[in-house]
Amino acid sequence: MDAQRQEIDVRGRKVVLIEAGSGPPLVYLHGFADVHGVAGELLPFHEGLARGHRLIAPAHPACNGSAEFRQGNRVEDYLFHYCELFDALALDRFALVGHCVGGWLAAEYAVRHPERVAALALIGACGLFVPGEHIGDIFMHSQADSGSSFASLRHMLFASEHAPLALRYYPDGRGDLQEEIRRYGMLRFGSAIGFKPPYFYHRPLVDRLYRASMPSLVVWGAEDHMVPVAHGNTYAARLGNGSSLRLVAGAGHAVQLERPDEVLAHMRPLLAA
Repeated sequence: MDAQRQEIDVRGRKVVLIEAGSGPPLVYLHGFADVHGVAGELLPFHEGLARGHRLIAPAHPACNGSAEFRQGNRVEDYLFHYCELFDALALDRFALVGHCVGGWLAAEYAVRHPERVAALALIGACGLFVPGEHIGDIFMHSQADSGSSFASLRHMLFASEHAPLALRYYPDGRGDLQEEIRRYGMLRFGSAIGFKPPYFYHRPLVDRLYRASMPSLVVWGAEDHMVPVAHGNTYAARLGNGSSLRLVAGAGHAVQLERPDEVLAHMRPLLAA
């Protein structure tokens, strides 16, 4: 599939994005084990999203060539960044899909601007405080064990630390330099928005989810070791318009990488509508 990488200026900030496909617009906000988070190009899941849609996948600030955001580090600040980006792209109404921290931002945007979001899909999204179900410490596990092993990081992001994709993108020792730079940029963005308490959540969000009244879907890896499945249950129960949770067996936090066809199959009715 032909995909175009481009850089645009948003009020003096460089934003890198990848576009592919044609049709109604669909914005994809990425997570850690994802395009822009570690991979430089679209992966099979994203290519699937672009079949029948104009896929727009921006890189978060500090990620994959996008400039760092220096106007604040609250979730509200990053939401305003995306408001300005969507305005620059002349996106009045679009489908919105997000994974991990990208899912958090997608949910926050949807409750504030429901009139602009035609459909919402959240994949392993953080953003909620669920008592007794804490989000895993991605920053602690991003440090190599014994100086060279990233087994615990692979375990957090994938169903198994030995999964082929886990070893491909998070190898022990020195990996591909550009992928390491992307991983570092994603950690910088993650630390800006989610490191200090509250950790990767915004307590008011859960009580605002009813405002996301557009058709929606929640997809989760049944073996997610970073964001517990209880968070997916909470999203599905609290989103407006009767959302539902789809669990994908044998997949972890990076479910869209590990089981792209299954995730796309769950999402296809929502996006087709």
